[in-house]
Amino acid sequence: MPSVSDAEAIILNLVQLLNNRQDVEIIDLLTADGRILATPVISPLDFPHWDNSAMDGYAVRYEDVQHSNTEQPAVLEIVEEIPAGNQPKSTIQLRQAARIFTGAVMPVGADTVIMQEKTRRETNRVFILAAPTKPQEFVRHKASFYQAGTQLLPAGIKLNAQEIAVLAAVQCSKLNVFRRPRVAIFSTGDELVTLDKPLQPGQIVDSNQYALAALVKESGAEPLLLGIVKDDPVALKQVFSHAIANADIVISSGGVSVGDYDYVDQILKSLEAKIHIHSVEMRPGKPLTVATFPTQNSPIYFGLPGNPAAVLVTFWRFVQPTIKKLSGLAEGWQPVFVKARSHDELRSDGKRETYIWGSLNVVDGVYEFHKAGGSHSSGNLINLAQTNALAVLPTGTTLISPQQEVQILQLTTDN
Repeated sequence: MPSVSDAEAIILNLVQLLNNRQDVEIIDLLTADGRILATPVISPLDFPHWDNSAMDGYAVRYEDVQHSNTEQPAVLEIVEEIPAGNQPKSTIQLRQAARIFTGAVMPVGADTVIMQEKTRRETNRVFILAAPTKPQEFVRHKASFYQAGTQLLPAGIKLNAQEIAVLAAVQCSKLNVFRRPRVAIFSTGDELVTLDKPLQPGQIVDSNQYALAALVKESGAEPLLLGIVKDDPVALKQVFSHAIANADIVISSGGVSVGDYDYVDQILKSLEAKIHIHSVEMRPGKPLTVATFPTQNSPIYFGLPGNPAAVLVTFWRFVQPTIKKLSGLAEGWQPVFVKARSHDELRSDGKRETYIWGSLNVVDGVYEFHKAGGSHSSGNLINLAQTNALAVLPTGTTLISPQQEVQILQLTTDN
């Protein structure tokens, strides 16, 4: 039985990255939020496109104003006013200036901008009351932010608002992005029913499928919901066959333990799957199965436990980084751990790496972890609500005292 870190290494080594030719979609910039860039972006435009002013003020020649002060201000003739969006019409000569506004094109002859707060205007003259600290002050030069023909954005990054703004500024309206990974999801067990059915004795609602679908979407993938499959080997094999033919990742919950009605293991063998992991040294989530299939697309299968808390913990720890790596992200797909002080006493039997859910907050500039109230049974879904972190107690650690430092897995899908 591998440790958690060994299981993580095994799983991530199984990931076959999406192909930057076959697995690419061309999309409009307005639909690009959250997508992964498949090819580098190179723009034919310089940025800024021209020399422009970074301030409202006056475009001047540095040599005319370099010694200005309130007692002996330089007095310049105003020959033009240049709003943003207008092309200058004059060339600035000796002891001349142009009224200029932020973002406006610098006129020929001017090399410096004096902010208006350091000037006094009288009709068509401007008095410069303070010298600039250096030549070319408050001038944004052409191509100083980005030079045309060089790489603007690399492949393998997630496109957020800031990247989309950059792409809009350089008029990049179409993008090559990786398609979203397809994740097939189904639940197993005769005791499961859909949420619209009245519960009979012994039955429970299949909450796992809803949770997994939400987590898959948050991770940037496309869920393929295959519903509830009863504990019947024929039905299970049919669903498995459909899933592995249509998905990059297959997730089932339940049916991977050693009970008399757990058929998943025998189905995997009949489909010639290679089983890489049968269980992991962790709590909750020990009965985790990971396998691959001898098909062209070679999907990764995750057989998650049936208990809802174990489903969520194993997804956050193993499945989410797998989806992110598969999606084409060049980096940032690994789980994010931080150190925090524990507000509460945390206990474990020390036999396996243990995950305790709760909330991570910043208190007095320091991360602080608050354990969720109530039972921490893997079957208790209720107290997982409004949590955002998992405290990790290593194997052999039985107690974390209040105010003691503990490692925290942040439950975030951001990159």
